[in-house]
Amino acid sequence: MESPTSAASRVDFYGFLDRMRRPEAAGLFRSIKSFLASLSLEEPSAEADGGRVQAFFAEMEAAIRGHPLWADATHQEIDHALEGLEKYIMTKLFDRTFVASPEDAAADAEVSDKIGLLQRFVRPHHLDIPKVLNNEASWLIAVKELQKINSFKSPWEKLLCMMSCCQVINNLLLNVSMTNDRTPSGADEFLPILIYITIKANPPQLHSNLKFVQLFRRETKLVSEVEYYLTNLISAKMFIINVNGQSLSMEESEFQKHMESATLGTQMSVAGPSSPQGLATSTRGLQKQIDAEGSRFPFMDSETENLTPAELKQLHGLYRKTVTRYTLLSKALRKLSIDEDQLLASVDDS
Repeated sequence: MESPTSAASRVDFYGFLDRMRRPEAAGLFRSIKSFLASLSLEEPSAEADGGRVQAFFAEMEAAIRGHPLWADATHQEIDHALEGLEKYIMTKLFDRTFVASPEDAAADAEVSDKIGLLQRFVRPHHLDIPKVLNNEASWLIAVKELQKINSFKSPWEKLLCMMSCCQVINNLLLNVSMTNDRTPSGADEFLPILIYITIKANPPQLHSNLKFVQLFRRETKLVSEVEYYLTNLISAKMFIINVNGQSLSMEESEFQKHMESATLGTQMSVAGPSSPQGLATSTRGLQKQIDAEGSRFPFMDSETENLTPAELKQLHGLYRKTVTRYTLLSKALRKLSIDEDQLLASVDDS
């Protein structure tokens, strides 16, 4: 499959730019500049921008097909010009159209955080992936392809990263089917592996990348195999957002315990304690950090009746934070079978 950095991709783009520099293309170039200028006068809106961009692509396709510069061009040469146009337009509009709203940024963070938790405990058998399909070498290649997605600014190049990942999985399924004389089961095996690869990869800004491709890749090109792979990756994202015990073939209570442990592990990942001494060291570090901030006991010497409403609200917030930290620490101690009194004594003795 064509890579985003392949010679063919570069020819598409630079070939388009080369023709746009010719005097005969002055009218087309003015149309492009006029469109970009008119869009800059509008308030950014991903969906509205997507409609305007798609309409402009259709308009420009008609103009290019009827232009003397492409009078004798083949269908492939026309397509190359349109790929170059898409890349030029969307590179110019990238800062406006990618992660276009605080809601998109929040959605990206939600997906990334959820994946970060799932990475700590989800294994292939949780997704009912047969052992015969477990292939770490192929999976690593697929992961690397998906993680490249933020290296590019055009919808087609981002989509190529997604498709490269999916085709690695598809090739794995075909190879296993041929060597083991088994019938491939299509999406029943493809999607679980793609979900697992997505979890392993935790690709940056997955929500925004998928939305960007959906809105700004030329609509006439989102068909057939491309549409199938994109739809499956969107399904993988939705699976991750809505994941529960049933979807991972486990009891809901077990799933919640895994998620709580993963959350705790994430919060303690910097210290990474694995012993009473390690936990004590972590606690002392936290104590020093809090003391340095001067916010450990800000109301210790205050009289209750002298506190203002704002200070009472602050005190309540500190109380909730303390209880939360204590609860998390207690869970860690129970998980490691460590006696709290022993730990506190070790901290006091130090």
